[in-house]
Amino acid sequence: MTKVLVIDDEPQIVRALRINLTARGYQVLTAHDGTAALRAAAEGKPDVVVLDLGLPDMDGTEVIAGLRGWSRVPIIVLSARTDSTDKVEALDAGADDYVTKPFGMDELLARLRAAVRRSTTGGGEPEEPVVTTASFVVDLVAKKVHKDGGEVHLTPTEWGVLEVLVRNRGRLVAQKQLLQDVWGPAYVTESHYLRVYLAQLRRKLEPVPAHPRHLITEPGMGYRFEL
Repeated sequence: MTKVLVIDDEPQIVRALRINLTARGYQVLTAHDGTAALRAAAEGKPDVVVLDLGLPDMDGTEVIAGLRGWSRVPIIVLSARTDSTDKVEALDAGADDYVTKPFGMDELLARLRAAVRRSTTGGGEPEEPVVTTASFVVDLVAKKVHKDGGEVHLTPTEWGVLEVLVRNRGRLVAQKQLLQDVWGPAYVTESHYLRVYLAQLRRKLEPVPAHPRHLITEPGMGYRFEL
C-alpha cells in the first residue's frame, strides 16, 4: 500500500485528501506544521509527500530542504501561491511537482501516481534519517551530529560538506560536485576549500584525525564517507 504524507494546516484540505486517497487504497499520514511533518516523515517513511508551503511554524521550502537532507521521497507542492518565483524556489529546493490551489482532485491524483511511478522505477537504496557510524551519529533531519553522548558544533559550511558526503555514503563524491553542491558553480576550482573543511571535520569527528576512517580522501578525485 502506497503511503502518502499530507502536510497542510487547513483541516478541510487535509480531510478531503484523506477521504479521497483512502478511498483509492492509499495509506494517509497527516501533519499540520513543519516540525510535525519532518518528524512524521522520519518515523513514517512515506512513499510520497503532498506539501502546502504556507505552514504556521516554517515555510514549506524549509520542509523541502529538511527532507532533502536525507530523503529522495517525491514531494508534490500544493499551494495557493501562484507567483512563478515561489514555484521556482520550491522546485529548486527539491520539490518534484507543483499544483496550485484551488485544484482538481483528479489532476492531483494523476500527478501523485506519476511521482510514485517515477520513484519506484528509479531504483536506489532506501535512505535513513539517522546515520550511525562507529564514532559518531549524524541526524540528517535535525541537522545535528552527536559524539560521545554530546552534540558536536558544526558551522553551516562544515555541515553542508558533511551532509553531501553522508547522503552519498559509500560512493565517491568528486571534488567539483562537492564544491558545487556546497559553495555553488562559481567555486568548482577552489579545491583548497575542501582541504580546509575536511581537516576541520576530521578534527571534530574522527577518533584519529590523521588516520581517518569515515571521511576518506581519494587523491586527485574526491571524497567518500564510510560508516
